[in-house]
Amino acid sequence: MARHLITSAIPYINGIKHLGNLVGSQLPADLFARYQRQRGHEVMFICATDEHGTPAELAAKKAGKPVAEYCAEMHATQAQIASDFGLSFDHFGRSSSERNHVLTQHFAGKLDENGWIREVEESQIYSIDDARFLPDRYIEGTCPNCGYDKARGDQCENCTKQLDPTDLINPRSAVSGSTNLEVRSTKHLYLRQRGMRDQLAAWIDSKTDWPILTTSIAKKWLNDGEGLQDRGITRDLDWGIPVKKGDQPWPGMEGKVFYVWFDAPIEYIAGTAECTDARGEPDAAWRRWWRLDEGAQDVTYTQFMGKDNVPFHTLSFPATILGSAEPWKLVDYIKSFNYLTYDGGQFSTSQGRGVFMDQALSILPADYWRWWLLSHAPESGDAEFTWDNFQQSVNKDLADVLGNFVSRITKFCRSKFGEVVPEGGAYGPEELALIDAIDARIRAYEGFMNNMEVRKSAAELRAIWVLGNEYLQSAAPWTTIKTDETRAAMQVRLGLNLIRLYAVLSAPFIPFAADAMLAAMQTTDRDWPADARAALETLPAGHAFTTPDVLFAKISDDQRDDWQERFKGIRT
Repeated sequence: MARHLITSAIPYINGIKHLGNLVGSQLPADLFARYQRQRGHEVMFICATDEHGTPAELAAKKAGKPVAEYCAEMHATQAQIASDFGLSFDHFGRSSSERNHVLTQHFAGKLDENGWIREVEESQIYSIDDARFLPDRYIEGTCPNCGYDKARGDQCENCTKQLDPTDLINPRSAVSGSTNLEVRSTKHLYLRQRGMRDQLAAWIDSKTDWPILTTSIAKKWLNDGEGLQDRGITRDLDWGIPVKKGDQPWPGMEGKVFYVWFDAPIEYIAGTAECTDARGEPDAAWRRWWRLDEGAQDVTYTQFMGKDNVPFHTLSFPATILGSAEPWKLVDYIKSFNYLTYDGGQFSTSQGRGVFMDQALSILPADYWRWWLLSHAPESGDAEFTWDNFQQSVNKDLADVLGNFVSRITKFCRSKFGEVVPEGGAYGPEELALIDAIDARIRAYEGFMNNMEVRKSAAELRAIWVLGNEYLQSAAPWTTIKTDETRAAMQVRLGLNLIRLYAVLSAPFIPFAADAMLAAMQTTDRDWPADARAALETLPAGHAFTTPDVLFAKISDDQRDDWQERFKGIRT
């Protein structure tokens, strides 16, 4: 049994996430976690809400609530929606947790102790009208690289270029919109990433199996321009983790907090600790996932994220881990994704553009969305959501292939043999050929899933469903029964066992439909098929089943047109 530590990028607390956020990290991470659990491996799947920094303060201000109250409410909302989407986190934590406070301050103290922190006096934009310094995300303006007029002071979400607030053209306060700004002097702590460049480069070079997208972004940040730069890890904010060395005050840093991108990834560790706390395990139990001197050497750690998060997970967070000089587990594999676009434009939480997770669930159950998003995951390039494509995929894949197969077999059996697996008959050449084909496809499916090739996995799973439909069409038990009832019984028995097998194989993609199929077959057997023939003899003759309701309803043209009109891309 292998041990898999899996984390997905931590979503900001500032509102409900859109489908692009979902497919860029949490959903493929869930796919992988569910699959590894089904294979019998031990999994620790961690996520959380990212609750510090500008997004939280601005969202709370807009909502007219204290930031702590807003974050607590939104965490509960995000956790519920994640559950409704079937995201099987072992723990969905909060970066504002006490565990994260302690660990963040611990890492800062160790970094300083080892000479990786320096104090910098810098010029920072101060808003006279707001009477406060404006950290990077509190400033908006025009990107000097691409001309996007809503670039933030830390990064342009349009071209992903890293920025400093003073780089922006025509800057304005994100708090009030004021342009009455001036540059003042302030002090901050910087992580001396530049001094770790060679160490980080060697580590990244050793990851020869990483996706090209991941390594290309990491190396670009390492080498472009002047190369890797030191990074500020503190901000002039009220809401956040106070700047301390362990539990001791940090002289000269009173009233400052750690930068959100310093503390947020540490929540992966804190969330693991919170998970073992919730399970009632000993306090040190979480350390077997993260400390190489306490068992983590046997852990495979995989991170899932959108491409905009790659620099922080390949450089800044590893620099924190390495600079501590403690035996913490570093990530083994980073699965990164391109962007999912919507109707010719970008999804955007800040601008309210696109279909959001709560809206999606108000239209259709989670599995419809899970299937489309995963089967169209933006791996090799950006992908686009269109209502036409969504309709076609749901109708052809889920309704016509999988749902139709389940419906035809169960209804035919009920009408001719009752709601019980029929007995009699032996496999012929057609059945043996089907079993061999399915076995080969299952092995290919496993290979793609092990390698986290999401779209190829979905295509292979669909091909397995298609094999059952092709067999059913060719065998035609409704015709066979007219001359050979025994053979027809065998064909139906094989078909019913295919439903159970499809449920097991499909569970990582469409867990709710998989549960419905297993419930209809009146079995809890979820054993992964080591051998297709044995798997297709799991339900014996005489085993009772029920005929399920329609597994997947087709999307009509009228529904498609209505949704396209209702969700033109601006969330109200």
